[in-house]
Amino acid sequence: MRHTLPIAPQFYVTAPQSCPYLDGRLERKLFTALQGDQAQKLNDTLSKQGFRRSQNVLYRPSCAECSACLSARIRVADFEPTRTQRRVMRRNADLRRNATSPWATEDQYALFRRYLDDRHADGGMADMDVFEFAAMIEETPIRSRVIEYSRPGESERQRPLTAVCLTDIFDDGLSMVYSFYDPDLAVRSLGAYVILDHIEIAREAGLPYVYLGYWVPGSRKMGYKAGYSALEIYKGGRWQDIGAPSDHRAELHPLSVDPIAEQVARINLPEARPADPKLLRD
Repeated sequence: MRHTLPIAPQFYVTAPQSCPYLDGRLERKLFTALQGDQAQKLNDTLSKQGFRRSQNVLYRPSCAECSACLSARIRVADFEPTRTQRRVMRRNADLRRNATSPWATEDQYALFRRYLDDRHADGGMADMDVFEFAAMIEETPIRSRVIEYSRPGESERQRPLTAVCLTDIFDDGLSMVYSFYDPDLAVRSLGAYVILDHIEIAREAGLPYVYLGYWVPGSRKMGYKAGYSALEIYKGGRWQDIGAPSDHRAELHPLSVDPIAEQVARINLPEARPADPKLLRD
């Protein structure tokens, strides 16, 4: 007789609050805790169903009257850079990449603050202090890396930190959790370069996807992701090619929204794991 212990995470829903991407909208999230020795397996499984990680929480938009936020990923094997994207790669060929453990540093936080103050001064993260920043970087129960990019300096020890990305490693790809960069170097298009370089990292590692977070049609902040080829979105319970971005609507009739209980019931969870024999003894 085989005994197994099921992985049965509990799901919750947040109260509605103002949407950070679309004016006049309310957002609501479905979320679960990410913890324990099966955290990596749970993260790998739910990421394929549109969930994202924030520290030790996995979440997915579950708005009552809007379906604009669509999880997006790039098929690495099919990606073809545009002429502009090739120029971005050449422009940043002098940057050095360094992958480190998820450990926050003073240099990272200084760059993070400059980035927020310049690009997102009125955003939800604008008031993050150094301790909250450290928690964002370090509180990860799964395989994560901090990818740092630095440009030439007077010596090897004086290479200025130029861009940073907190990156999760899935069984099928890389997930760009959060990236920030030097706001004074707009000519380099560093945000685009970090995405392009992650595609190259995934290619070198034999990983099929780079997860970009949510694509939000109609949002100036998030719409740029449609500019990458071989882009897939998670819609209607399956991954599909984005096709024409204009074909996707943000609105959803309230009567067509499934109850939270039904949404949770359709979530595929990891397979059960064998029970520890010690737990089965009298």
